[in-house]
Amino acid sequence: MLKIEGLRVNYGGIQALRGISLEVPDGKIVTLIGANGAGKSTTLRTVTGLVKAAEGSILWDGQELLGRSIDKIIATGIAMSPEGRRVFPDMTVLENLKIGAYLRHDKAEIDKDIQWVYSLFPRLEERSWQLAGTLSGGEQQMLAVGRALMSRPKLLLLDEPSLGLAPLVVQDIFKIIQEINRQGVTVLLVEQNAKMALEIANRAYVLETGKIKMEGEAHELANNIEVRKAYLGCE
Repeated sequence: MLKIEGLRVNYGGIQALRGISLEVPDGKIVTLIGANGAGKSTTLRTVTGLVKAAEGSILWDGQELLGRSIDKIIATGIAMSPEGRRVFPDMTVLENLKIGAYLRHDKAEIDKDIQWVYSLFPRLEERSWQLAGTLSGGEQQMLAVGRALMSRPKLLLLDEPSLGLAPLVVQDIFKIIQEINRQGVTVLLVEQNAKMALEIANRAYVLETGKIKMEGEAHELANNIEVRKAYLGCE
């Protein structure tokens, strides 16, 4: 389980996170929803060590992550697919996937996991020798998620996986997130498409200007009047 308590993060004089607490139980999909600038991405980046916390605690399987280096955090079984996809454009699909396994030395298992990623994303196998920069936006997103999976994470952090994608592609991505979860990977999902996120998540948190405004079972929040007005476009 991932357990965040009293997490505060400052950017210069701005408080990006104001003492948030949340839990991600093993085997579940938990989503963070909220407007731009609410602190959703900052939360993920702090878990992975990319952003330093001012105070608080991030416990993963009982181990404190704050203060650890990024590679040590990844080695505990956490991986992130960042916002904006961030694939290596001048490398092939296969080379991008292999970079995701850079901390591993078990070549036979790495080859198996490449096949596992291809089973989740058949389009990547079809384009394995294609340069990542020539893929469509949806294919690049699939590659970014596949690359994160190559470290064999127990916890997958997904930052805005639907951003800029066509609605049909978004549906595909969300189905695959569910399948990844069914295969035993815990997911913490940051997503502006609140409707889709709440449909697949077990639990949800609503972030507003660095504070958690609401939390609960995802299906309950999907029916909450305030959430429906603010994030689901319902009157």
